[in-house]
Amino acid sequence: MRLTVIGTGYVGLVSAACMADMGNEVLCLDVDEGRIAALGRGVVPIHEPGLEALVERNVAAGRLAFTLDAKQAAEFGEVQFIAVSTPSGEDGSADLRQVLAAARTLGRHMPGYRVVVDKSTVPVGTADRVEAVIREELNERGVEFGFAVVSNPEFLKEGAAVEDCMRPDRIVLGVEDLRAEEIVRALYQPFLRNHDRTLVMSRRAAELTKYAANAMLATRISFMNDLARLAEEVGVDIEDVRRGIGSDPRIGYSFLYAGTGYGGSCFPKDIRALLRTGIDHGTPLRVLRAVQEVNDEQKTVLVRKAKRRLGSLRGRRFALWGLAFKPNTDDMREAPSRTVMEALWSEGASVCAYDPIAARECRRIYGERDDLSFAATMIDALRGADALMILTESKEFRSPAFEQIAAAMKTALIFDGRNLYDPAMLARHGIGYESIGRPKEGGR
Repeated sequence: MRLTVIGTGYVGLVSAACMADMGNEVLCLDVDEGRIAALGRGVVPIHEPGLEALVERNVAAGRLAFTLDAKQAAEFGEVQFIAVSTPSGEDGSADLRQVLAAARTLGRHMPGYRVVVDKSTVPVGTADRVEAVIREELNERGVEFGFAVVSNPEFLKEGAAVEDCMRPDRIVLGVEDLRAEEIVRALYQPFLRNHDRTLVMSRRAAELTKYAANAMLATRISFMNDLARLAEEVGVDIEDVRRGIGSDPRIGYSFLYAGTGYGGSCFPKDIRALLRTGIDHGTPLRVLRAVQEVNDEQKTVLVRKAKRRLGSLRGRRFALWGLAFKPNTDDMREAPSRTVMEALWSEGASVCAYDPIAARECRRIYGERDDLSFAATMIDALRGADALMILTESKEFRSPAFEQIAAAMKTALIFDGRNLYDPAMLARHGIGYESIGRPKEGGR
């Protein structure tokens, strides 16, 4: 099948490469000349395990190509995926200008029947607006092509997006046209050889499903972080509580880890957009408002612990392990590390950071500054540090040589935002240790 993917960001590029790998011919459209030029040279602008090899293989096979030509893109694919960014507006709502611009481009140039698939995360009713914009452009041209708009939200996890795309746990299709449903089902059939995991519903239901999924996961995170505050006050280890409630099959273990809050390109933006939708429809979402408030506060929990432990932070040097919002990505959008670093700088402290992937992105964001340096290794980041703050659970952080940690630091003190270590073990090594929702040092 011939496909066009509008947008070569995270969702668009992963989806395009995976679709091409299944034998489809895929043409990607973007307005960013630098990005298209880089992709044409084989340079993948985002870090995602397995993506670079996937792009390279399918470009070489002639199944994946890139263009700046909107007319060419609209004419190419029978199925047109819209996978552009929907950033937060000033009022928290999703900014749909790129989505609607893509729809308008399609309406101006499509030569016949097209299935238009909304892959971007968009508020309820967006498919209706996309349909109206395309129809308006067709009327302007004086043509009456048939077309269908489908809502097909993505459920990709950064760091595992290629695997998620190749082996989806479900395909949500918001579709109200039988011909379009048959076409999109055929497109996804190679990904569902084991058994059909397609969920067909209305377009509006599909749009709300995407937001609801992210909202539920964010709610679990904030619930555990809120409970962790209470656990510290009553002398309970939140890890025991996590295991106790996670063993209930109605609850499960996923997204029950206390930490420094959620970040990234999805949860914060989508919570804001869903809250805005509730307000716009006279139905404030009070639980989600609390989820957002807890998360905003949780991002500074390690800085508050450091101030209580050390007093003034002026002149202090902090080692930081983990800059991205999660392991295996360079994405620092709304990452807890940014809130932590900015809070430390405001207190007069400096930071030496280590992240195996995201250091370059951090340099791009903050530029050169005297209170920020980068280390080549996790141990190098510790040299002369008054304390270490851990912000991601990267594998190499999970079982370090504690003797080396104690020897490298000016003060052997760890503020662990991911509860990676056993407090009793750290006490035996003579390392001060504070984590989230657990006894400060030693035992239970």
